[in-house]
Amino acid sequence: MTDERFSGFGAFILYTITAGMMLFILAPLLLVMAVSVSDSYFVTFPPQGFTLKWYAKVLQDRDFLEAMRLSILLALGTTVGSLLFGVPAAFALVRGNFFGLAAIKGFLLSPLIFPALVTGLALLQVLTKLGSQDARLNLLIGHVVVTSPYVIRTVVTSLQLVDENLEDAARTLGANRLTTFWRVTLPQIASGVAAGGLFAFMVSFDNYPVTMWLANSEYSPVPLVLMRQLVNVFDPSVPAMSTIIILMAMVGVLLLEKLVGLRRALAA
Repeated sequence: MTDERFSGFGAFILYTITAGMMLFILAPLLLVMAVSVSDSYFVTFPPQGFTLKWYAKVLQDRDFLEAMRLSILLALGTTVGSLLFGVPAAFALVRGNFFGLAAIKGFLLSPLIFPALVTGLALLQVLTKLGSQDARLNLLIGHVVVTSPYVIRTVVTSLQLVDENLEDAARTLGANRLTTFWRVTLPQIASGVAAGGLFAFMVSFDNYPVTMWLANSEYSPVPLVLMRQLVNVFDPSVPAMSTIIILMAMVGVLLLEKLVGLRRALAA
């Protein structure tokens, strides 16, 4: 068996460039984490001293905790809604054969193309004309609209790799459509569904442009609370809040790796 690993001077250059790119990408996150433990009452870099008091302050902030609770519940609801809408839509796009299929696919994926601020404003106008006054419902609808394309794209890719002969065999042996989907199709597209669900959760949790238009003073998710903190009092508690969100994202990635494998999910 031949060793396909890079070696020599070319490998050194490649690994150096890769390490530099990774450092460039991670530097802002590392900067935020470093500032969050500064002992100073102002945001300074390099951080002065080491303290966890800002995390203690954040975890005692009722506004932040309420915003976290709202954002988590909203992101969970958005994930469920995106999966319930995105998975059947993906099946229709892959298995369907009807007039206007390409146009419908473009329409379903259009939230990925249009600026989020424009999408949020359009949703606000539509929901206002429909008479919807419930901010929580409006946020859920808006977030499902902007996150469903992530589920559709990952599930469409997974479905294109499914061996339909296995489904035909299951149907021949007497399985109905629901049983065939649950026991044959779903295990094959599980990585795409998991990746789409994770993307939906994270995009919803950290979405500011759409949330800005649809939230109100009573229901303010984390992005709005962070923005208010940046405008009013920019102390290290703001980086501490951001670090907590970063850690949540890391936990989500680790869960995805544990459940279906990160490489397999991202390849979907």
